[in-house]
Amino acid sequence: MSVNMAQPPPSTSTPSPAPRQKSFFRDTLEIVFLALALYLIIQYAVQTVHVLGSSMYGTLHDNDLLVASKISYKLHAPQRGDIIVFKPPNDDARDFIKRVIAVPGDSLRIDKGVVYINGQVLNEPYLPEKWTYNNTWPADGHPQVVPPNHYFVMGDNRNHSSDSRNFGFIELNSILGKAELRIWPLDAVGLLNTRPTLAAGS
Repeated sequence: MSVNMAQPPPSTSTPSPAPRQKSFFRDTLEIVFLALALYLIIQYAVQTVHVLGSSMYGTLHDNDLLVASKISYKLHAPQRGDIIVFKPPNDDARDFIKRVIAVPGDSLRIDKGVVYINGQVLNEPYLPEKWTYNNTWPADGHPQVVPPNHYFVMGDNRNHSSDSRNFGFIELNSILGKAELRIWPLDAVGLLNTRPTLAAGS
């Protein structure tokens, strides 16, 4: 037994392309917006930093590639322990990368490799070796107070670093950014968040 079912006549109308055109236009706008946002972030918010030399050895190595925030210090002041990129006062031709040791208002002295901040010992777990060279500051042994809008910085590799022991305090407006993340080499990718602590001292 067969059944013959009536079929509706074929449609002669053509589907409107409007929804597809609207979707394409919206997708294009989203791509353009995301590309623009990414450009602005790269241009104004972050920068890549290529480490050259060994002055931060223990934490950073020669040829490490970092991401630094250029807007962090528009939101808050640099903190003790931050790793910063800056223009040194004695060499505008290149950027330096060091660690903030003392901030404005701190009373600072260094005695035979021990850093005293406001009379307290600064514990620094990131130092790669015993600090024996240029390990007393200032030369007269009297504490110095860090001036407003200035910072005292040193490399973690104290025996092989040119830093505030040589060129003095750096100004806030010479700081270009805060190193936040290592992205190369791949086996060392991670946040740069090792920090010093203060302990009671004399």
